[in-house]
Amino acid sequence: MLLSKKIRLKPTAEQEILFRKSAGVSRWAYNYFLSENERVYQKYLKNGKTGEKFISEGKIRKQITVLKRTTCKWLTEVGCNVTKQAVKDAWEALRKFLGGVSGRPHYKAKHRSKPSFYVNYESLSQKNGGFHGEKIGFVRTSEPLPKLPKGTKYADPHISFDGKYWYLSVGYEVPEQQEKLTDESLGIDLGIKDLAICSNGKVYRNVNRSHEVRRLEKVLKREQRKLSRMFEMNVSSYKTIGNKRIPILIKPLNECHNYQKQKNIIKLLHRRLANIRNNYLHQTTTEIVKTKPSRIVMEALNVKGMMKNKHLAKAIQEQKFYEFKRQIAYKCQKYGISLVEVPQFYPSSKTCSCCGKIKRDLKLSDRVYRCEECGLVIDRDFNASLNLANYQSA
Repeated sequence: MLLSKKIRLKPTAEQEILFRKSAGVSRWAYNYFLSENERVYQKYLKNGKTGEKFISEGKIRKQITVLKRTTCKWLTEVGCNVTKQAVKDAWEALRKFLGGVSGRPHYKAKHRSKPSFYVNYESLSQKNGGFHGEKIGFVRTSEPLPKLPKGTKYADPHISFDGKYWYLSVGYEVPEQQEKLTDESLGIDLGIKDLAICSNGKVYRNVNRSHEVRRLEKVLKREQRKLSRMFEMNVSSYKTIGNKRIPILIKPLNECHNYQKQKNIIKLLHRRLANIRNNYLHQTTTEIVKTKPSRIVMEALNVKGMMKNKHLAKAIQEQKFYEFKRQIAYKCQKYGISLVEVPQFYPSSKTCSCCGKIKRDLKLSDRVYRCEECGLVIDRDFNASLNLANYQSA
């Protein structure tokens, strides 16, 4: 199976400048592909839907090669594979949109999108204390790259920036481990009060209710109010266009140094909160998988639909259910554990785990399940996890 690893880099000042240039070129190439396709599509509509509708990645790459020799010579300052892969990524995003798999691809903004760029996998080689990459030379790392069998290469290497540090992410093949598993069927019920309730009685708390996360969220609110006041102080007046009030700024925001500093403080707070949540998910999923059950049973959740509830949307978003399931899936594959996904409308919470009676009038506010048939009194979420553990597919 293919695993990925993210390693923190220790670049020199010159290398960091080159990293930023490479990320900028990658963003430019991605946006250039989208803008050229938008131009061709508008021309196609104007001509009565005749002629060329889209431009393929091959034609765009030829255009960029011409630009490198003429008006955009600055593109040659970075590796040629940076633009090549960015165009490929944009083409893949457009194909997914046309196939109805994902939404319309958007332009990458300098101050909103995460800076990242591709490193040529053929030239990437592991060295003592770091690695060597195309045009970036030797870069020191905080830990060694994973060892590969002779004759193999790292898959899809990318360098990215999270607002504080630069990271290298690489994919590599690892053999599936044949662990000695127990005969246990483990049901996992995901919730908002607690992250996960397992059928073996183990309950994993909600990390968003911890002291550190609540403290950081208070700091974040305070810093966001400060940023809002800075913006209002830079507004001279408002003009109305249609139903929108457009602020007229005294000075462009990119020239307001204190405003940019404050934005960076907020970005680092978001980074810290995301790291706490992701780390807790990794700890939880690893602990669950290392109990070595023969199978793990979970519900197929409609997270997008659940997010439409304005009262619970923030709590659901912070729990990161999709990421939890993603981590469980690849860790189950790694250890040879069977992962079973129960249909979305399976009544795991409404069914009595003792006699099988379905309680149709169970409300979300009923946190204790009381069976009128056999008299069972049990925690609602634990009851659901037991039903999931005993689930048998048709």
